Amino acid sequence: MITALLLFWPALAALLVLLIKGQGAKKVAFIAALVEFALALFATSQFDSTDGAMQLSLNMPWVESAGISFSIGMDGISLLMVLLTTFLVPLIILSAFKHDYKNPHIFYALVLFMQTGLIGVFVSLDAFLFYFFWEVALIPIYFIAAIWGGENRIKVTFKFFVYTIFGSLFMLAAFVYLYFQTGATGASAHSSDVQAFYQLALDSDTQSWVFWFLFIAFAIKMPVFPFHTWQPDTYTESPAQATMLLSGIMLKMGIYGVLRWLLPVVPMGVSQWDELVLVLSIIGIVYASIIAIRQRDLKRLIAYSSIAHVGLIAAGIFTLNEQGLQGGIIQMLSHGINVTGLFFIIDIIQRQTNTREISSLGGITQNAKGLSIFFMILLMGSIALPLTNGFIGEFLLLMGVYQYNAWFGAVAGLTIILGAVYMLRMFQGVMFGNKSEHTEAFRDLSASELAVLIPLVIMVFWIGLFPNTFLSISEPAVNNLLSIIKR
Repeated sequence: MITALLLFWPALAALLVLLIKGQGAKKVAFIAALVEFALALFATSQFDSTDGAMQLSLNMPWVESAGISFSIGMDGISLLMVLLTTFLVPLIILSAFKHDYKNPHIFYALVLFMQTGLIGVFVSLDAFLFYFFWEVALIPIYFIAAIWGGENRIKVTFKFFVYTIFGSLFMLAAFVYLYFQTGATGASAHSSDVQAFYQLALDSDTQSWVFWFLFIAFAIKMPVFPFHTWQPDTYTESPAQATMLLSGIMLKMGIYGVLRWLLPVVPMGVSQWDELVLVLSIIGIVYASIIAIRQRDLKRLIAYSSIAHVGLIAAGIFTLNEQGLQGGIIQMLSHGINVTGLFFIIDIIQRQTNTREISSLGGITQNAKGLSIFFMILLMGSIALPLTNGFIGEFLLLMGVYQYNAWFGAVAGLTIILGAVYMLRMFQGVMFGNKSEHTEAFRDLSASELAVLIPLVIMVFWIGLFPNTFLSISEPAVNNLLSIIKR
C-alpha cells in the first residue's frame, strides 16, 4: 500500500496545486514534495535490505482479459531510485522560489505530475505499466521546457520529444513481441509481468534484435553516444528546474530500464553486443569530455560532462560484474545529486549576472565566499575527489570495466583527468580573477538557496564517507539480477 501511496500522492497534490492561483502554489507544491519524501523514508524503514526480492508490492488486475496487471513493488535498486527522486524534487521546487514564472500553479503542478511518472517507472513490475509511466513522465517535462524555456525552446523541445517518442516505439514493439511469447496459446494465457519476461527462453537471434529495440529506447533517454544529440540543446534551452529534473532524475530512467528490462530479459543478446556498447560508452566519455573542454557556456559544459558521466555508468553496467553494477547504481545517486547542485549554482549565477558565458564572468568569490565553498564541494564530487560521492561510484565503475578489459579500463579512466581539466578551468574562469561588469554587484547565497545546497552537500559527504548505507540496500538486488542474467 505504501508503494501505491508513493505513486499517487504527487498526482493528487498536483491537482490541488492547479486549484491554487498565485505564489501560494509553490508553497503547497513544496510541502507536498516533502510529504512524498517522508513517505519514501517510511517505505525505507519497512524495507528488508537483506532480501533481493520485490517488496512492498501491490498486484491488481488492470486489463484482466489480456493478462495485464497493475503490478508495482520495489527491490533495492528501485528503492534507491525512489529515494533519489523524492529527495531531489522538493529541492528542485525550492530552487524555483526565486523565479517569477508565469502561471506558477501550472508550472508546479507539472513538476508534481512528472514525479508521479518517474516514481511509476521505478516501481512498475508490468511491461505495459512501465511503458505507460515512461510516457507519462515525458509529457510534463515537454510542457515545462516548451512554455518556460529559452528563445529556441520550441525547436529544441520538439527534437527532444521526437527522439524520445522514436525510442519509445522501439520499446513498445519489443514489449508487444515479448508479451506474445509468454504463456500458452490464447490471449488470456499471455502475461506482461516482469517475471514472465524473465522466464522466456528465446533463441539467440531473437534476443539479438530485441536487445537493440530495447537498448535504443534506453540509450536515447540516458543518453549514450551516438544517441545523445538532443541533450545539450535541451539542457541549455530548458528552464533551470527542467534541466535539473532531466539530468538529476529523468536520465536515470534509461539506466534503470537497462537494469530491469534489458539485462535480465535478453541475456544472450547482451552477451553478443556488450563489447560494442562498452566501446560506444567509452567513445562517449572521451568525446563528451573533449567537447566540454571547449565550451564557454556554463550550462552546455555541464550538459556534456553529464554525457561523459553517463557513458561511464553505461560501460560499468554492461560489464555484468558486481563492481560495475554496484558502481553504476551508486553513481546514479551521486550524479543526480552533483548535477542538480551544479545546475542550481549556474542558475544562481545567471540570475544575478544575466549571462552564462565564462568569459563574461570572474571574481565572484570576492563577493560570495559561501557560494564558492558549495560550488567547489559539488565540483569535487563531480570529478571524484576521494571522500566525496563521485569517488565511490567511479572507483567501482572503473574497477568493473578494468576486470572486463584492462585497455577499456585505461581509456575510461581518462574521464577523471579530462573531468578535472574542464571543471577546474570553469571554476577558475567564473570564480577567480578580476570582477567583470556582470559580477561587480554579485551577492552571496540567500536563505532559500542555502536550504537547497546544504542537503546536497551533506549527501556528497554521506555517500563518500559511508557508502555502505546505500550499497547494502542494492547489493541483494544486484546479486539477484546477476543470478538471472547468468542462469
